[in-house]
This record gives sequence, C-alpha cells and structure tokens, in this order.
Amino acid sequence: MSAYQLAQLNIATLLAPLESPQLADFVNNLQHINSLGERSPGFVWRLQDDAGDATALRPFGDEVIVNMSVWRSIEALGDFVYRSEHVDFFRRRREWFGRMAEAATVLWWVPAGHLPTLQEAADKLALLRRHGPSAAAFSYARPFPAPDAAAQPA
Repeated sequence: MSAYQLAQLNIATLLAPLESPQLADFVNNLQHINSLGERSPGFVWRLQDDAGDATALRPFGDEVIVNMSVWRSIEALGDFVYRSEHVDFFRRRREWFGRMAEAATVLWWVPAGHLPTLQEAADKLALLRRHGPSAAAFSYARPFPAPDAAAQPA
C-alpha cells in the first residue's frame, strides 16, 4: 500500500447565484453527490464548511466555487468521477458553470493522513497553470505516479 494519497481540487465559475433557478438542480443534488463520493471505495476526505459542503468557501473569488478531496488512488477518484452517478452531473456542468481559460482541476500526491489546505491547493493549481503537468501538480490527462510507486509490489 502506498504511503501517499491523491489530493484533488477543482474550481468552477458560477453562471448564476447558487439561489437561482438556473442552479437549482445542481444545488438540490449536491448533498446526494457528496454522499455518493463519501461512500465510494477509496474516498478519504472532502473539504466541507459548516453547511456540509464547500459552496460558502470562495478563495478564488465570489463567483468561483471549490471542491477538494483526498482519495487512495487516481483510479478510485476516476471511478467516482467517470463511472458513478456523478458522471450524469459532470456532463451537465456547462448548464451551471462557465468555461475557464486556464486549468480548473489539479491533482497532487500527499502523505497518507495529510489533509491539504485551500492555500496548498491554490498553490498547486498555480503551479500547474504556470509550468504544466509535473510530479508536483498534474491533471487527469497527464497523471503522475505516487512518489513511492516504484517501491510498490506489482
């Protein structure tokens, strides 16, 4: 088993206020999708505010919401994102969120048990945007193995 876990941050620019009819389906399903993620194999942790989600946390600006979580592996996160009910909402993201000119998602490895901060996540996203994918900050399209992957049994 790896001594590292996968952290992820994704941000999204709202097309309308969370209270608007345009975002109602997103908001009404947020608790359900978060709960689905928490029950998914390989889930470790997710960022939450006092309401149980992270929609009130706006470190990237008033119109930008964040999602941050930790998983046991890239595969576990990918199974949740692309092979669970979450994918139905992922496909609808253009109804609720604007396109971003720069990377909106970043992945990076953290020591098992470490819970990343929003500042750490912002720094990783900035690193990815500035230098492209690397072992320190990468994307789904160009993933990097955990630092101890070579030491893992095949």
